[in-house]
Amino acid sequence: MLETSMNDLPNTHPTPPVPLDDGTGLTRPDLADLAASVRGRTLRPGDEGFDQACSGWLLTVEHRPAVVVIAADAADVAAAVRFAVRTGRPVAVQSTGHGKSVPADGAVFIATRELRELSVDPDAGTARIGAGLRWGDVLAATAEHGLVPLCGSSEQVGVMGYLTGGGLPLTGRTYGFAADHVRSLDLVTADGVLRTVSPEREPDLFWAVRGGKSNFGVVVAAEIELLPLRTIYGGELSYPVPDAGRAAHVLGFYLAWAKEQPEEMSTSVSLLRFPDVPQLPTEYRGRSLVVIRVVHMGDEEEGARLVEPLRALGPEKDTCAAMPYTRITGIYQDPKNPVSVHLRSALLHEPDEEAVRELVSFIDPSAPGTGPFPGLELRHLGGALNRAPGRPHAVSTQGAAFHLWLRVPAPAGQGETARATADQALERLRRWDTGAMLPGFLFDHDSSPERVRRAYTEADYRRLAAIKAAYDPDHLFRINHTIPPATGPSF
Repeated sequence: MLETSMNDLPNTHPTPPVPLDDGTGLTRPDLADLAASVRGRTLRPGDEGFDQACSGWLLTVEHRPAVVVIAADAADVAAAVRFAVRTGRPVAVQSTGHGKSVPADGAVFIATRELRELSVDPDAGTARIGAGLRWGDVLAATAEHGLVPLCGSSEQVGVMGYLTGGGLPLTGRTYGFAADHVRSLDLVTADGVLRTVSPEREPDLFWAVRGGKSNFGVVVAAEIELLPLRTIYGGELSYPVPDAGRAAHVLGFYLAWAKEQPEEMSTSVSLLRFPDVPQLPTEYRGRSLVVIRVVHMGDEEEGARLVEPLRALGPEKDTCAAMPYTRITGIYQDPKNPVSVHLRSALLHEPDEEAVRELVSFIDPSAPGTGPFPGLELRHLGGALNRAPGRPHAVSTQGAAFHLWLRVPAPAGQGETARATADQALERLRRWDTGAMLPGFLFDHDSSPERVRRAYTEADYRRLAAIKAAYDPDHLFRINHTIPPATGPSF
């Protein structure tokens, strides 16, 4: 009888591929399969371009994904999603990085910046927009036809993150949320399928994505309605405030004035205090300012008449004038380069006299301290923002009078100080906080499910969670302000 040793037997249990030593747990065959399935580039830690692909406008959050897929088309996005499912990893998505607030550690990171499709149908008054575009790209293309989109305060912001967060336009009191004007969306869901959703096709998913952000899939394109506008009346009025009394007078006057404005007038007021440091321009160094910004959707004569009471307060700077709509984002002068700031937001009741005193205390020049000083912006809501949209979505002001956006500088090594400053500011304003938030203004501090829930009405949140359970039951899309899938009858 022929004897056979164990060493002579065939290996029926081959050794599994050894993960790479980059800490991601992925193997070379894994990455080879992924690279072969996409037209775009795949990058892992240490590859040239990896860090750049993970960077974004907000420098206070760092991504450390397992792999980056720079998608060349929707098919690449679908392949990356299927790879994430196969390897048991979550999916993160980023276009421009303005919404970067939840670290994508260990994720399959899909960069959509190369999806730059853009076509305008002037007869239908619509535009089809790829996920890699910014509002500046869209404004330039649509203006040639006398048509414009409902953009926000920065032309650098990516279109998809803005639309899926609801989109608070500078003309919001007149036209409502930008999500009101989305006709359809193309997105890849957790099963790796590319879907086109609209009021007629999978309407529940169409409702959820407009407000639910990246919880339901990767949006690769959108069709939006455009408005036949060429000019607006707008600008800023800046008031130096040497003391708290002057600041209170200007802010109180603005709040009373804003309540009387027609829906054609959308406005905001910013309260700013700058440290006396040489890094700042002379015009800001060591000064406190109240800055009022206006956008009027009417003719120049009517806009000037409505703004005249603000001019009577004696602004140091007044840029209000008729201008092409394409210059609308210049009114706010948002930063164009990446910044290191800590951001927070809230929805407020109508501020009263006590609220005015509390607000101006943040910029009181006589108060001690060298910073960091929180910059506060109150955006006036109401008008069309408070009406039910023609195409329902998950975004709502929940009856608030103003949106508060708070920014605290966070230089390297001072992140915790900036967070503490923001916490203290919101605590001091808690009496006027409605407890609600807008989904497009959720930042790193707001990533817990409990805080995300505040961005929706209770009924809308329950519906979102149920739709999540239907389309993403395994919670693949969780590197975001996450809405967990509904579970159990008691939900």
